[in-house]
Parts: sequence; structure tokens; C-alpha cells
Amino acid sequence: MTSPDDDSSSTPQPETPEPRYADRVFRSPSGIAGGVLLLALGGWLGIDAVINGSGRTPWVALAGLLFVVPLVVAFSLRPAVFAGADRLRIRNPFRTVVLPWASVEGVRAGYSSEVLAGGEKYQLWAVPVSLRQRKRATRRQARAAAEDVSGRTRAHSGVDIDQKTRAAADQTIDDLRELAEQNAGREGAQGEPEVRWAYELIAPAVAGAVLLVVLLATG
Repeated sequence: MTSPDDDSSSTPQPETPEPRYADRVFRSPSGIAGGVLLLALGGWLGIDAVINGSGRTPWVALAGLLFVVPLVVAFSLRPAVFAGADRLRIRNPFRTVVLPWASVEGVRAGYSSEVLAGGEKYQLWAVPVSLRQRKRATRRQARAAAEDVSGRTRAHSGVDIDQKTRAAADQTIDDLRELAEQNAGREGAQGEPEVRWAYELIAPAVAGAVLLVVLLATG
């Protein structure tokens, strides 16, 4: 004969859902700053031409803005890399690539940052490689090695020293590679790469280019 306490203890408990964390976002601060400056300058010149221009100038200015603004946004503000628990989302100038971690075959940084997946190569526009920064990092590593010939300092804080002396792009690639290795076996990380084109930027840029050509050709 069982007691009520025994019945309650044998009841299976619901599984605790796995906590979800926000995606890690990688962007280029210098690219964003440059894009904002270009947009501000282009907007000032374009609006001035529209307001104070005469004849066909306002129309040419509008067509130029319609052509240039989407391009500036695409190449400076749009690029980003979102690394989540299940997938890597790469937002490049004119397309977005979604890569489940299981489909990622490699992450590398040579003269540019790239992800290999599904037999294809996808560039990471948001993680630019700076050869100058890489050279500075090499000099810092050589200086740290010279200051610690005995190796005692590196034995205590080797990880911190290595992170401080690495170029930003190389450190980001290492982080993405580690995430790919850790999460490739997850159930939600299975699947094939997906590619979506950014027609919201392509369409106005093409329309502005066509309109600009027509206005200049008939002027």
C-alpha cells in the first residue's frame, strides 16, 4: 500500500528549459562611424541642392541620393555578425547568410575574414582584417616575450597576455571558431545554409542609378 507521499515522489518532473542567451554581435566601429559621416555629408549636400538648386539640379540630387544612400548603408551600417547558440547569421552588404553551426566547416582570417560552410565561402564584412593592426600585435607579442624570457609571467597570466597582444579580427575569428566547435552538436544547430538577398537596399539603389542615368543622358 502506497502513501500519497510515495505517489508524488514518483511523478516525473517537467524538464527545465535550457536558458536562452542573447546573440553575440560583431560589428566594425570604424565602418559605422565612416558611414554616419558619409550619410551626414551626403544628406547635407543633397538637401541643399534640392532646396537651392534650379532647373534639373533638384531631380539629379534626388536621384543621386536614392542611388548613394542605400550603398553607404549597405557597406557601412548594415554589415554585422550575430553568433547565437544554434546558428551564425552573417549580414553582408547585399545578402544575409544563416549558417547552422553544424554546417560550418571552418572559420579563418587571411587577408579577409571568411567562413566555410556547405562547400561555399562566405566573407565576414563586419570583421575586417587590418594588416597594420596585425603587425602591431606581432610587435607586442615579441616585446612581451622579450620582457618575460623566463616564462614566469606567462605561466600566471598567459591567456590575458595573448588576448591583449592579438589583433581584433584574429581574436574574433578565434571566438567564432570556438563557438562553432562547442555548438555543432546541438539539436537546434543542424541544417543547411540559407541565403537571403537584401532587396530593400538593392531595389532603391538600382532605381536611383537608372533615374540618374536617364536624367544625365537627357540633360
